[in-house]
Amino acid sequence: MEAEERDLSKLSDEELLALRFCELNLRIEGSWVEKCIAELYRELDEKGIRFHPPCYLADEWLCPDGEPIVGIAFYLAHPRLKSLERKRMLEVEGGDEAWCMRLLRHETGHALNYAYLLHRRKKWKELFGSFSEEYPERYKYRPYSKRYVRHLDEFYAQYHPDEDFAETFAVWLNPKSRWRKRYKGWKALDKLEYVDELMAKIAAKPPLKPEGKPHWDVTRMRTTLRKHYRQKQEFYAEYYPDFHDRHLNRIFQAESADPKRRAYQLIRRYRKRICDQVAAATREKKYIIDGLLKDLIERSRELALYSSAHETDDVLKLTAYVTALTMNYLYTGGFRKES
Repeated sequence: MEAEERDLSKLSDEELLALRFCELNLRIEGSWVEKCIAELYRELDEKGIRFHPPCYLADEWLCPDGEPIVGIAFYLAHPRLKSLERKRMLEVEGGDEAWCMRLLRHETGHALNYAYLLHRRKKWKELFGSFSEEYPERYKYRPYSKRYVRHLDEFYAQYHPDEDFAETFAVWLNPKSRWRKRYKGWKALDKLEYVDELMAKIAAKPPLKPEGKPHWDVTRMRTTLRKHYRQKQEFYAEYYPDFHDRHLNRIFQAESADPKRRAYQLIRRYRKRICDQVAAATREKKYIIDGLLKDLIERSRELALYSSAHETDDVLKLTAYVTALTMNYLYTGGFRKES
């Protein structure tokens, strides 16, 4: 079947996973994302910014390093692919208009930085830091710090100077942010005022680097979706150390008068609810949390543990345990501290 004749909505998961990216025949034009991009450009116009970064479909959300161009996650271009993404990763990053706009503003901050080489300016370095600083594998953020704006989850501005600028720009660009009032008394306000001043200086000027290379453009990628999701899941996967037994034995019990009260069945029954609650509280990837819960289900089965008659208490204890592990993961990069 020719790519242009293929109806993705009629394909099974297995049929979709067998396809290469370039066989999906995806386009921004005609998708709901096109409306979001038009809104982004309107916001730039309202600020008088001449440069509109080109957008294309990539294998994930990104702005390639040094390239003034915005890559939008491919799955947003088709509802069937959004469904597959949710099934495989448990969430769809940028899956609604508000979330999509937050990400577009953020990536546009990167694109403008690269288009005008803003990171070379002395005051940029003084406020945000060194652009050449290495990206850490994980970062320890300070939740209550007022040196950074709060835009994307996980206090992303604290990750790297380039992310700090992109996040600050995104807050500044958002017409509903009321950033002067929201960040009054914060050190982050100095950065926002600098962005306001800087954008006024460059708004009408042509970019120093007007074009970028669309790396990981799905129209040219020959990777199958199966391989893509396998690699993506492996990237977010975590080795769960064998210290669960002590905690599981505290939450559940080794014997029960009711053999039907299997602990693993309780965890399985509440798995999605726990995952959603922990993700909302910690802002960690649902895939990480769900993987942890799968491990707890399997280990509870192996230990032949039982839930008590007080099911709600067991669920609360389990949720607290999963939340504690996830918070430790966010701060240290692992589910337990290094010994």
